[in-house]
Amino acid sequence: MTTNSGKANPDRVVSEGITPFAVASAVRSLGDGTYTANLRPEWAVGNKPHGGFLLALLGRTALGHLAEHGDRSAEPLAVSAQFLRAPEFGPVLLRADVRKIGRQATVLAVRLEQRGRSCVEGVVTTGRLPTQRPAWTDAPAVPLAPPADAVDYAKHETLRVFKLSAGCEIFLDRAMAGFLDGAAEQPPQLRLWTRPRGAQPDPLFALVAGDISMPVTFNLGRLGWSPTVQLTALLRARPAPGWLRVEVAARSVHGQWFDSDATVLDSAGQLVCQARQLALTPAI
Repeated sequence: MTTNSGKANPDRVVSEGITPFAVASAVRSLGDGTYTANLRPEWAVGNKPHGGFLLALLGRTALGHLAEHGDRSAEPLAVSAQFLRAPEFGPVLLRADVRKIGRQATVLAVRLEQRGRSCVEGVVTTGRLPTQRPAWTDAPAVPLAPPADAVDYAKHETLRVFKLSAGCEIFLDRAMAGFLDGAAEQPPQLRLWTRPRGAQPDPLFALVAGDISMPVTFNLGRLGWSPTVQLTALLRARPAPGWLRVEVAARSVHGQWFDSDATVLDSAGQLVCQARQLALTPAI
């Protein structure tokens, strides 16, 4: 979303009351390594900001900090975060600290605070995303676009709690989502398609895509809030325009703890993001 001057236009929205991703995740520098941002309720799940969006906010802060110090070409390579407590909607403070400057990789610590308390603590590794074709890849086969019977998050009553569907399109493969029909014994695997409304995906939105799925434990009948404890995402390529295709699966559900691995492909078949998280599922 840009004006003719190339600057973000904060008054342009994709629909009434909805703020585009690039504007919603913008940060403002205070000039001393600290930044402010405003967490908006439309980029949320229920009444809490979306974890992938918070990961992207850490990445945006790191890139902004490097740009202030003369490196405007840096791109995110990896973002890892510990979720200490869920922030509320409204103003937050972000603190960026460069931990290493290297020829191939620069590392920054970024902390998100609200009302004097640390909510998310992360490490962002930056560098240059490769542009050549991969020498080898093992990407899953996922249709380029949602099939006709895919479930639109924004229109399905059960999924409207995922409020970020107002800012990005999200479709769920019904064939893999047995929980929608009350099943509780399907494998914890899901397939989705997403893209930001009114814009094309970029590496920071790929971080959102890596956490776009509802908990895969829904397919085991474990519905309800499943807080992320730790989330790490690797960025592998700059996304091509179009749909991002996401496959998500758990390797183990052990007690209330479960893992979730997401693989994100772009419309050109590139692997653009790999995300792994450790989370808690409701007790049964």
